[in-house]
Amino acid sequence: MESVRRGGQQRIPRPPSAVPGAPAPWLGLASDRRRFSLDHVRARLAELPPPVDAIPLVPGARPAAVLMPLYEADGETVVIMIKRPETMPSHQGEIAFPGGKLEDDDADLEAAALREAQEEIGLEPSAVEVVRRLDGIGTYATRFTITPFVGFLRGRPELDPNPGEVVRVLHVPLSDLLHDDAYRAETWNAEGRPRFDVHFYDLEDETVWGATARILTSFLAHLVADA
Repeated sequence: MESVRRGGQQRIPRPPSAVPGAPAPWLGLASDRRRFSLDHVRARLAELPPPVDAIPLVPGARPAAVLMPLYEADGETVVIMIKRPETMPSHQGEIAFPGGKLEDDDADLEAAALREAQEEIGLEPSAVEVVRRLDGIGTYATRFTITPFVGFLRGRPELDPNPGEVVRVLHVPLSDLLHDDAYRAETWNAEGRPRFDVHFYDLEDETVWGATARILTSFLAHLVADA
């Protein structure tokens, strides 16, 4: 059977020195162990150690927060992500979680993540059960410290995306991200920075990379550990 080409048209600033990275932590995992109910995800998240705050990678980094919305469909957990418009000042066309920088009116980072999800995709904060804060990460190019929050939904939500910030909403089963053909990693050696790993998820018609893929990889690696 002819293989299906995966990946999208995202612009990736790959340096000439990039080399293949390590294989997926879940390589070789049986297909039936790549499907997770929401209850299973909840149990695995409860086993995580206390989250680590993000460390700024550049001076003047600004705090930001994102929401990883999860719901169950046909016994499998699905994650919601968004595609940014090409008209954005940064992250043009990238796949991301709903989120943004901490504003003065936000009570805390969790409130910022919920507010951004409401503004970007019309997800009401009252519909979200925030079950876990994940380890924070720092970014170089956009100068953020990003704190992710995992939020459970009671089913597939009716969303109202803001066209100025979202051109597409993706509903991706976790098993799609765990597919052997989806994940790859590269090691980059960009000028002025130490060598670092870059993660990619090639879906059927989009590529998830950058901070979003870093968050996903840490989350999924814990989910499948000892599976």
